[in-house]
Amino acid sequence: MTELISITQDYVKNRIKARYENCKKGDNGIVLVIGGSSLYHGAPLLASLTALRAGVDLVYTAVPKIIITALRSYSPNIIALPMSDTSLTIGSANRLIKSLPKIPHTATVGMGMTISKPEALNSLVRNLREKGTRMVLDASALIPRVIPEIAESDTIITPHVGEFKRIFDEDVGTSENDIVSSVSRMATRYKFTIILKGWLNVIADENGKVATIKRSTPAMTVGGTGDVLAGLVAALYTKLDSAFDASALAVYFNGLAANIALQQVGFHMVATDLIEFLPKVMMTFDKISDQR
Repeated sequence: MTELISITQDYVKNRIKARYENCKKGDNGIVLVIGGSSLYHGAPLLASLTALRAGVDLVYTAVPKIIITALRSYSPNIIALPMSDTSLTIGSANRLIKSLPKIPHTATVGMGMTISKPEALNSLVRNLREKGTRMVLDASALIPRVIPEIAESDTIITPHVGEFKRIFDEDVGTSENDIVSSVSRMATRYKFTIILKGWLNVIADENGKVATIKRSTPAMTVGGTGDVLAGLVAALYTKLDSAFDASALAVYFNGLAANIALQQVGFHMVATDLIEFLPKVMMTFDKISDQR
């Protein structure tokens, strides 16, 4: 049975957790971003910078070594981990797992990435999940062969309409009712959480919970906004136990940041504008506690 959830300011406020006064590095989230290729170096960078701006303590960014200098030179905040192969292979996935400085709470995988074989992606996802890392799959990671690996898990996937068609071999539909029904049906069938991105953002989980948030502005069609969302989902998922809430709050905050960007630059926004304005919309929900 479908349960429609309204994502209001009060809903968000009641789910944001306080930061403890005596916390140490790592207590507020460790995120791993895996993506990028010789063509797309910006995608994992956008996700990583977003996760940092969303308030996590550490972000590791794993990209092919061919683009690692570009990432490192962009910002001193980036901790870049070089992957030996230009595309994701089983070998590069295994070497990455062994080289991680710390076990990440969440990993977001796929933005701008080239995958050599589906088995490489499945191996990466399996190894990370065995370590207790929660998964957020985006873009290139959204392929049919990954479904058995993430079914009946706490994984979040973030497709747009075309990626939804690719992974599920089903059109999402055009009317609001059709879109909501399609996303909810797939979430309950495979028992993971889906964020469908588009003019109507739909969040659905395996328990039948559904939320819809209309896109703030058509300016969000600019490339990179999905990468920002993937980093934001991963960051919030380090702090919240609910995949549904992490997903819904990420879409909510992403939309608020886009509203500010719209006011500042109109239809001329770029993805980094969302990252710039994200703290302005999130800081009003900041809490601090002196007790654990």
